Amino acid sequence: MAAFRDVALGVLTPVLEERPAGVQLVRSREALGGLPDRMTDALDHWAVAAPDRVFLAQRDRGGDWRKLTFAEAHSASSRIASALIRRPVSAERPIAILSGNDIEQGLLVLAAMRIGVPVAPISPAYSLVSTDFAKLRYILAKLTPGMIFVARAEPFERALRAAAPPDCEIVVTEGHIEGMATTPFAALLEGDRADARVAAAHAIVGPDTIAKVLFTSGSTGQPKGVINTHRMLTANQAMLQHWLPFVKDEPPVLVDWLPWHHTFGGNHNFGLALTNGGSLYIDNGKPMPGGIEETVRNLREISPTFYLNVPKGFEELVARLRTDSALRESYFRRLRANFYAGAGLPPHVAKALDEIAVETTGERILMVTGLGATETAPAALACTKETARPGLVGLPLPGLELKLVPNAGKLEARLRGPTIMPGYWRDPDQTVRAFDEDGFYCLGDALRYAEQGRSEGGFIFDGRVSEDFKLVTGTWVSVGPLRAQLISAFAPLVKDVVIAGHDCDEVRALVFPDFAACRAAVAAPASVSDAALLEDPVLRRMFALRLGHFARGSTGSSNRVTRILLLAELPSIDANEITDKGSINQRAVLTRRAALVEALYAEPPGPDTIPPES
Repeated sequence: MAAFRDVALGVLTPVLEERPAGVQLVRSREALGGLPDRMTDALDHWAVAAPDRVFLAQRDRGGDWRKLTFAEAHSASSRIASALIRRPVSAERPIAILSGNDIEQGLLVLAAMRIGVPVAPISPAYSLVSTDFAKLRYILAKLTPGMIFVARAEPFERALRAAAPPDCEIVVTEGHIEGMATTPFAALLEGDRADARVAAAHAIVGPDTIAKVLFTSGSTGQPKGVINTHRMLTANQAMLQHWLPFVKDEPPVLVDWLPWHHTFGGNHNFGLALTNGGSLYIDNGKPMPGGIEETVRNLREISPTFYLNVPKGFEELVARLRTDSALRESYFRRLRANFYAGAGLPPHVAKALDEIAVETTGERILMVTGLGATETAPAALACTKETARPGLVGLPLPGLELKLVPNAGKLEARLRGPTIMPGYWRDPDQTVRAFDEDGFYCLGDALRYAEQGRSEGGFIFDGRVSEDFKLVTGTWVSVGPLRAQLISAFAPLVKDVVIAGHDCDEVRALVFPDFAACRAAVAAPASVSDAALLEDPVLRRMFALRLGHFARGSTGSSNRVTRILLLAELPSIDANEITDKGSINQRAVLTRRAALVEALYAEPPGPDTIPPES
């Protein structure tokens, strides 16, 4: 087997402490060093140390890269900070950002951080996909923003008319909204770079100052505003520097689409570039047909040193790497490591990446992952070279304590340390419920040892505690691992699955197909509707045969799926079936589609359900 390309990873040495009632504490022996007081300290440093290095880049309308150096970013964000300090924005009246990643948003975030004004990047889906704007109205009412920013006025007009507070200034990069007062973003750049009030405000920004409020969907109810302080963000970057020393040795070059309203893109990746003097090329692509082509175009031109994505993104990329030699050469040219998060990486995708890398370079590229949450800023656990294999999420990063509490036959994970949120924005009840009696944040995830009784072997993600259920026999069903295994068994024909069976005698599943992959599998023309496609007998037999193969590998009732039902209707963001991060809300799908769950368990089985076939 080919060797890995040489890349340094930091040491994580676990220290295990046994507590009463089976509770265990795990921490890293390695200490976390001193931290900057503010995230903007990095911008101040690189504006002097590497003023001409590209910090942010984005394609313009003509397709050319518009590049912003560290010196230009420092100057522009200082002028914007001067304009902001004259406006009614404050720690109580943050800045809401409704549109997606762009250079203007990056500058606005840095300017607000400089003067201690929180920013709240909000999922564009709440404005552009939602039809009732209920979540957006709820968020803006909870936030009480002093300013709302959108890149282009026209796509956000309906949402702004429906949800924007009447006393809130609306800033737009392009366009205007008839009958609504809007301020051009260019006006913010007219501030005084040397404004004494900015310097005074900056001087009192400290580790406990709120930098961001990130709204996370949660499994039930309305979105929760996770408070992110400067300490959380700087501590997380220090942890990442320990774990990924190569980003300090060589300023990272990132080509990244991950949204800044989510902690992975907005904290982890944006912060990697800012903290380490790196260059972030904003990718306007998406990991799906019709969007991946833009990502491929960007990766042909810009060779990343570190590539971060979700599993679906790597799956879409693999298909293009196989057939595009120019893409392969550019992608692997200086790549030190790959990183995935958000879900498990299907084994066939990892294997394909290895094969293509070896074919192109003679070496494999290390694939790493970890575990975290919006409430943890995000990175909490990370893989070492020894634990970088499918299914493992690694070990606690320096400065964090991992508490493992027995819960329904599993080990529930809880975390304490400098990267843990102080609480939810204006929600004391939710905040109290989020922490245990010792001040550990209750992550809601379960972990298990990769090697029983040996913490050095790292941990495996063992599902969400709140999603697991018992069959009528009393047997526990671990939803997370089962869901991942079923998705892998059906790959690439499915986008997601929802596991059913609470208080039933068998496990069954609702399946959200990947319609593009299903069409390709049976060579169906575009004129065939999605609903008609799912009735294709050849496609249905493909699912039946795969389900049969999966059943033969099952070891008992807790991991044997006896029937599935293909869903023609996509999950609804308005009904909370899909989160702003694009993940499935298992509980909401089962509740909203109770009639389909009932059909799954009807006897005799209905014609729409698919049983396993040998």
